[in-house]
Amino acid sequence: MKKIKSLVTVMTLGAVLVLSGCGSQSTPAATAVDPAKNEPAKTEPAKTETAQGKYKDGVYYAEAPMYGKDGWKYTASLTVDKGNIVAADWNGLNVKGGKDKDTFSKDGEYGMKEKGKAQAEWHEQAQKAEEYLVKTQDPTKVTYKDDAGHTDDIAGASIKVKDFFGLAKTALDNGPIAKGSYKDGVYYAADEAFTKGWKYMTSIVVKNGTIASVDWNGIPEDATKANKDFQSTNGEYKLAPGNQGEWAVQAQKAEAHLLKTQDPTKITLKDDAGHSDDIAGVSVTVGEFFKLAQKALEGAK
Repeated sequence: MKKIKSLVTVMTLGAVLVLSGCGSQSTPAATAVDPAKNEPAKTEPAKTETAQGKYKDGVYYAEAPMYGKDGWKYTASLTVDKGNIVAADWNGLNVKGGKDKDTFSKDGEYGMKEKGKAQAEWHEQAQKAEEYLVKTQDPTKVTYKDDAGHTDDIAGASIKVKDFFGLAKTALDNGPIAKGSYKDGVYYAADEAFTKGWKYMTSIVVKNGTIASVDWNGIPEDATKANKDFQSTNGEYKLAPGNQGEWAVQAQKAEAHLLKTQDPTKITLKDDAGHSDDIAGVSVTVGEFFKLAQKALEGAK
């Protein structure tokens, strides 16, 4: 009997030791298996919601008041979603139409690296400025090291960026553009020939279906001279006494009328020359401008 009891005790003790040994080993965590591939399923990372920003959702736009002496005019377009700037575009329009500055640079026609020995082409540096704005969410959070508008805040951008951030701030201050019925894009029309040394043009930018900007200008037959708006603003082109302001001032009022009406046909001309009483402070002929605007917008309907 003692032998039997001892045997039972030994067997019991052995079982306890085996169970104890098993309990000391760490149990591996269960791994989910994709039955279709018979391999561990991939775990998707948890999605984090973007914090609500401070801006009103929508499309924003602003552009320089006129084309420069070199024929370019800068623009800034912003898209805001959930209060945050999610996209920014810095570009340039040419008084003669054709490619925008971004495309002109991408196609190798601007040639900053070849002609100016720049560290990168214009569109590449412009993109870095755009990315900086999306990151900071504030067009005033940039430090300029000179009056021209260069900065050391953006790695890889040696061009002047002041115009872009200034236009971005203007766009945000103006608020989002209301939804309209036109197709977004840049629309351009110009006279086929020069008349008295000028060929008139109209450039219209549509954003969010709304006419966001209008430019009425004159291209000089003398290619060495600046556009009519530039010459008028700088006192190089003057109207005869008796007019209600210089040409650039009156042209701006005609542009504002189209921006307000959103329709180039909503103008009444009182004579064949193209004068109108619909726009206060404008004594120059405007018929040609609204005719060109109609032509330009044919592709936007």
